[in-house]
Amino acid sequence: MKTIILYATKHGATREIARRISEQIDGAEIHDIKQGSIPDLTGYDCIIVGSSIYAGMIRKEAKLFISQNAELLRSKKLGLFISGMGKDKEKEVLSNAFSKELTDSAKAASILGGIFDPKKAGFFERLIMKAVAKQSDYTDTIDNKKIGEFVSALFDRIER
Repeated sequence: MKTIILYATKHGATREIARRISEQIDGAEIHDIKQGSIPDLTGYDCIIVGSSIYAGMIRKEAKLFISQNAELLRSKKLGLFISGMGKDKEKEVLSNAFSKELTDSAKAASILGGIFDPKKAGFFERLIMKAVAKQSDYTDTIDNKKIGEFVSALFDRIER
């Protein structure tokens, strides 16, 4: 099964999640949506799309890509993931980030964790993380178990 993983990232956490997903799928290709040069998607059986999320919104390049390719995405085996620090209200966050039609057609959809690196964050990002999440130190919440469950759900594998 030919698989492509497309992602949009601000500081690199979404790219890291895409890389970890690709390690579990033989021959999966990874492409940064922001970089352009996305191959013709009609030749892929499975498409996985991921984006970081800020204030409940996915990256604008991911949103644009999805809106331009919604019909094609719904016709493929589809996986959707979000990179973010919050783990609460996953279904609500996913439904706000992606259209109902898209989430309904996705075989797997999940928040897979994120990374907060104060060295990469801007002043306002650090301020918000400190005020809202009570967090100011480097934090990595990428969940390898959840990534495995995401891939298993996408390919109907039994999680061991």
